[in-house]
Amino acid sequence: MLSMGWLMKDLNLIRVFVTIYETGSVSKAAENLHISQPSVSYSLSRLRQVFNDPLFNRTREGMQPTSLSSQLYLSLSHSLSEIEKAISLTKKFDPLTSKRCFKLALTDLGEVFFLPSILESLKYRAPSVELEVIPIDAYSLSEWISKERIDAAVCNQSYLLKKFTYKNIFPERYVCMLSECHPRIGDILSMGQYLEERHVVVSDGTGHHLVEDYLFEAGITRNVMLKVPHFSVLPDVISSSDLLVTLPSRVAQLYAKRMPLKFVELPFGIPGFEVGIHYKEHRGDSSAQSWFCDFLIKTLNEM
Repeated sequence: MLSMGWLMKDLNLIRVFVTIYETGSVSKAAENLHISQPSVSYSLSRLRQVFNDPLFNRTREGMQPTSLSSQLYLSLSHSLSEIEKAISLTKKFDPLTSKRCFKLALTDLGEVFFLPSILESLKYRAPSVELEVIPIDAYSLSEWISKERIDAAVCNQSYLLKKFTYKNIFPERYVCMLSECHPRIGDILSMGQYLEERHVVVSDGTGHHLVEDYLFEAGITRNVMLKVPHFSVLPDVISSSDLLVTLPSRVAQLYAKRMPLKFVELPFGIPGFEVGIHYKEHRGDSSAQSWFCDFLIKTLNEM
């Protein structure tokens, strides 16, 4: 049997164990570690020799850890994190020469509002890096961050767990956007008009469900005429109709500059929300990820 001391010297085996545990899959572990699936299977076989335990049982739901595996994960994941953090400190990230690919989760609103400034700033500060934008799914985002499938997410704070690092960028509030030539509404929107007019609602998978939650709790029912999966279709839809949509104020301002649209204050007091960066420090890549998150905070605060 292989010794535990020998195992601690082989970080690759520990990485394989931790990654299988976190992904619940040999194939996903191989993908995350950028190695072949047979290599992961071979490493798992060696790990089973070390501990004389199957460690994971294959089921329809994926690789389910044994009780010993769950105990080992707590100590091995912590040890791996500390070791890789120490190693990463010796490797200073150079944004001017790096060709690293950063993965950033954004809503479609974030793509419209944030992405141009991010790309413009990257052009000067990190000209060779690659940026992959992942469309946010509010129901999967916590898992993505926890399992290090993305480097960071920029979104509102309302639906993510507090276990992740969060840095605020700015406070935001909701307004009502409508056509500049709306036949019945001027610069002030009454509660009666808000309830009588027809509305567009965007999927709560984008994370902007605060309005729906507030209205439901208040027992207020709107006349919803259209439901869409993304905010990006709204300028054309709203400017060519008498529909109303409730959305964040900064995006409404941006849309109103580009198209014949206007926005007015809501006729009821709905709480605002915070927009910020969510992330979990990655093992073995903390200097690059730290630079990226600091870059995002600085760039978006300058907008």
